[in-house]
Amino acid sequence: MQKEVWYFIDSGNCSPSFNMACDEALLLWQSEGTMKPTIRFYGWSPPTLSIGYFQTVEKEIDIDAVRAHQLGFVRRPTGGRAVLHDKELTYSVIVPESHPKMPTSVTEAYRVISTGLLEGFKELGLDAYFAIPKNEVELDELKKPRSSVCFDAPSWYELVVEGKKVAGSAQTRQKGVILQHGSILLDIDEDMLFSLFKFKNERIKVRMMEAFKNKAVSINRLTNKKVTIEDAKQAFKKGFEKGLEIELEPYILSEGQLKIIKEIEEEKYLRDEWNFRK
Repeated sequence: MQKEVWYFIDSGNCSPSFNMACDEALLLWQSEGTMKPTIRFYGWSPPTLSIGYFQTVEKEIDIDAVRAHQLGFVRRPTGGRAVLHDKELTYSVIVPESHPKMPTSVTEAYRVISTGLLEGFKELGLDAYFAIPKNEVELDELKKPRSSVCFDAPSWYELVVEGKKVAGSAQTRQKGVILQHGSILLDIDEDMLFSLFKFKNERIKVRMMEAFKNKAVSINRLTNKKVTIEDAKQAFKKGFEKGLEIELEPYILSEGQLKIIKEIEEEKYLRDEWNFRK
């Protein structure tokens, strides 16, 4: 049986504002019916702290530390907690809510899309599995994140290897379209990560850091062979094709499309009114 063809975009390393504007534009074009469902891979230049749609910068983020590390900073259109995008592969999946592969439940759609990630980890030889709460206590834990840091604990259907979270994802639904994007960690600098957040005192910060090290892990701490970005791209491209039973066709954004992305950047993701809003 012939597989459905989706578009595949490899944007390479882009600015934080471009990355979020591009995902938003792809959602817009999907809603207008002018694009096939799309999977996009990208990186960040400079390394960037992205925060979730509902987070409060003043309360949670040490913006002076973000600037001291010369990091980019952007608010995502999706929920979830803050992510340091550095040594990682970032992905986004843009697909209509009405697509036959997509369940109506947010959680179940998350599982279907994340099957592509699961298969990608398997391509790298890692025994990944979905985090699913076993009882009411675990379910309660998932509902109450302990810190502002995304990888602090796995959520429903987040990917886990050896009991530790290896990918963090967030989803939004707008204009009849699902946008899910997330981080696949190749390496992580915990000291830099935890310097970017506000804590009541140093003792709490140290305790959170220790807990984080027990709950999150990067790919290169799990494998003997160093996985490069190119290795990851190859593995997760195959993973999405296998997991979603699709064929990915390379797609290059046109000059007209890039112009629209630039307009969204300037109107939204480059503005303090968006990034620092209360």
